[in-house]
Amino acid sequence: MKASFAIVGCGRVGCALAGQMQRAGYRPAGLASKSLSSARDAAEQLGTELFSDKPWEVTKHADVVFITTPDGQIENAASLLADKQGVKKNAVVLHCSGSQPSTILSVLKPCGVSIGSLHPLQSFASKQMEGNPFENIIAAIEGEPDAVAMASRIATDLSATCLTIRTDAKTAYHAAAVVASNYLVAIQDLAFRLLALAGIPPENAFPVLGPLIQGTVANIKKVGTQKALTGPIVRGDTDTVRTHVHEIRRLAPDLLSLYQCLGRHTVLVAESGGNINEEKAAELLALLSES
Repeated sequence: MKASFAIVGCGRVGCALAGQMQRAGYRPAGLASKSLSSARDAAEQLGTELFSDKPWEVTKHADVVFITTPDGQIENAASLLADKQGVKKNAVVLHCSGSQPSTILSVLKPCGVSIGSLHPLQSFASKQMEGNPFENIIAAIEGEPDAVAMASRIATDLSATCLTIRTDAKTAYHAAAVVASNYLVAIQDLAFRLLALAGIPPENAFPVLGPLIQGTVANIKKVGTQKALTGPIVRGDTDTVRTHVHEIRRLAPDLLSLYQCLGRHTVLVAESGGNINEEKAAELLALLSES
């Protein structure tokens, strides 16, 4: 028989996790949320009457407790469970934050539990998502051995791929995810705004650049970042880069610092890949550092 679970925090992640865990054969011990109506709605989705706005009422019977509150509330939720003796001995307590380490649950250690974290590398757009949002995604796991073992079993049962990381590396892992997702959006916004300067309307920006974006991602997957790099910097074409800098300064000076910052890092990638020599790299860096 699979473990029983409780959810503390019935937002998008908590609701998705509860639904998929039940489908995978785990037994709901209850759902809790600061808003009783949110807990009730989540419980109705599971077909259970075990819900409360007092988390300790549902967590004290669970083999696994997931704290899926916003990041800033995780420690407070853990403290509340500890104060109320709201977890049973030998239970596993996990949070789902990407940026916070499992050690923020340490207040629960005197209760005899094992602590860890399971972060699904996924964007949860709503509480009712079609299909299984955990299927074929990465679930980053860290914490104490028993917690890691349980989290790994759960992630596998949810059809996710487990990635075990060091607890002290959690922040770097999350920063990487932010760059890969959020900053990618910001970079594409920069590209779309530059394209608009060429007279391409916003609605046509992705049709124009989409194949290039997708081709670049495919190349990164195939050969890695250094070999996937193309364009004027990897060719050492300072004249083209100088033209870019001058034209962006003239037409959209507010975009120039971001273009230059990205360009400087691109120079380092090109140099480390052996595509340009030290002298050419220095020339490009000077050009991309002009105020």
